Amino acid sequence: MPVERISTLILIDDDTRRRATVSHALSSHDLHVELFENVCELAHAWPRSGIVLIHDGPCAINGLIEAMAHQGQWFPIIAFSEGPDVGRVVQAVLDGAVDYLVWPVSAGELALTISNAIARAAETGHGKLREAMARARVGKLTRREREVLGAVASGLSNRLIGEKLSISPRTVEIHRANMLHKLGASHTSDAIRIAIEASLMH
Repeated sequence: MPVERISTLILIDDDTRRRATVSHALSSHDLHVELFENVCELAHAWPRSGIVLIHDGPCAINGLIEAMAHQGQWFPIIAFSEGPDVGRVVQAVLDGAVDYLVWPVSAGELALTISNAIARAAETGHGKLREAMARARVGKLTRREREVLGAVASGLSNRLIGEKLSISPRTVEIHRANMLHKLGASHTSDAIRIAIEASLMH
């Protein structure tokens, strides 16, 4: 996909000078650049579409993905930082980035990376969003409710779950009902699907 077809670049970086440099570098590539200091600022002015270029600070990508899960909308993510080690790049990709740039970078390389990221995101974005939303739902559960969810996903009956957790079948029913309600699941198969999407089950 050509860069000219990408409407908006969402730049998240707490460094004013770097934000200005990126914006200037892309001024000749027909991209509208929206500048944000952090994810909290983005959350208060959520764009309709775009691709995110985010400086890879502490918890930056995880925070962005949590915000996207809350909004129910996925944007392709390109992370960047100065001289990252291999482990940092790998972790960023595992967290959900579709690409990683070592800063500083030329305007041409940045534009090409954006085009490639858009193409790859078409294949992976929806799955990443489902996983993020499922994890956000599972995160609402208590420890006991998560244990019940895991046991239900393993196919155990209320009686067997009760024996495993040393609680009564009636207490299992209560935890199970609370778990379904918090997950927004209408039945057990929905809860199992959410558990799988959240990578609790393999």
